Amino acid sequence: MKNVRHIFFDLDNTLWDHRKNAYLTIKELFKNQEISEKYKIDFEEFHSTYHIINEKLWEQIRDGEIDKEYLRKHRFYDTFLNFGVDDVNLADYFEHHFLDEILKYNELVDGALDLLNYLKSKNYKMHIISNGFQEVTERKCILSGISGFFETITSADSVNIRKPRPEIFEYSLKLAKASKEESILIGDDWIADVKGAQNFGIDIIFFDVLDENPQEEGLKFIKHLSEIKQYL
Repeated sequence: MKNVRHIFFDLDNTLWDHRKNAYLTIKELFKNQEISEKYKIDFEEFHSTYHIINEKLWEQIRDGEIDKEYLRKHRFYDTFLNFGVDDVNLADYFEHHFLDEILKYNELVDGALDLLNYLKSKNYKMHIISNGFQEVTERKCILSGISGFFETITSADSVNIRKPRPEIFEYSLKLAKASKEESILIGDDWIADVKGAQNFGIDIIFFDVLDENPQEEGLKFIKHLSEIKQYL
């Protein structure tokens, strides 16, 4: 891909392993609060329920149906409610500590560091474009040791617009001083990343972490980050 000079990465579950880090964080909070003993709730069931609720809420944020305050108020509250526990204070404890504690765990997606070093050696300019919270996005990059790879970091909070809206791509490319023709996005979300990039008019490599196996003609997609080397 001769023209590509700027590579834009999604962060969560593309480079920074949010699923794994969230799992470890919630497990710790669950243990600290003795949830199994007090409420007879199995952790794996709790985590599965939380994951479904959280994913749905993030989809609603992406689609502009709710704001981040609603998500923060409801993701743990609704999970506990699912198990018959109606306790706002307990949900608030989990939410408050979750955002702090998750940054103790900074597992990267398998192959992420190797890929970043490879792309750096090829002199690509790299950037982050994330739908996450600004302050958390920046700290994730710093604490996981990958911030030095990126020239710019754009998160949805900084522009008040989320992928797949074209304005966030416009903002990020302008910040990076990059043109559409020399840019490519790598991300794992079909709507936010793939459709967002396509509608905006930049190239995309879809990281198919959930084995969705898209049947779209001409689409570049990978199952492991190392496979990006065949394109770049």
